[in-house]
Amino acid sequence: MKICIVIANYYPNISKDLLIGATKVLEANGLKNHRKIIIPGIFEIPSIISRFMEDYDGFVALGCVIKGETPHFDFISTTTINAIMNLSIVHKKPIGNGILTCLNKRQAKARSGSFNKIGKGTEAANAT
Repeated sequence: MKICIVIANYYPNISKDLLIGATKVLEANGLKNHRKIIIPGIFEIPSIISRFMEDYDGFVALGCVIKGETPHFDFISTTTINAIMNLSIVHKKPIGNGILTCLNKRQAKARSGSFNKIGKGTEAANAT
């Protein structure tokens, strides 16, 4: 099985923790040759997955959006997650959603796996 991890690196420390969790799960399940594609932000995740849809059996989408003072957070989060779900349904391939949508950096660190052993990266890889 070929898996591709697409990771948004806007918050590098959070992304690193998400990636560590996802990689551990994939490797524990014998998937050591997975590909990692690093991109700037979560908004690009669906287009990258779409570009490589025929090359992989499944994907893990990782990244983080933290709410600011404008509605930008809502637009980016909703659009990205809806696009990922649509790709999964249309192409009938699993896409583990490890995109954090948090109100602050403390929440993001907690959900990334920094403060505990199981973070959203781990959960997303398990879902794939």
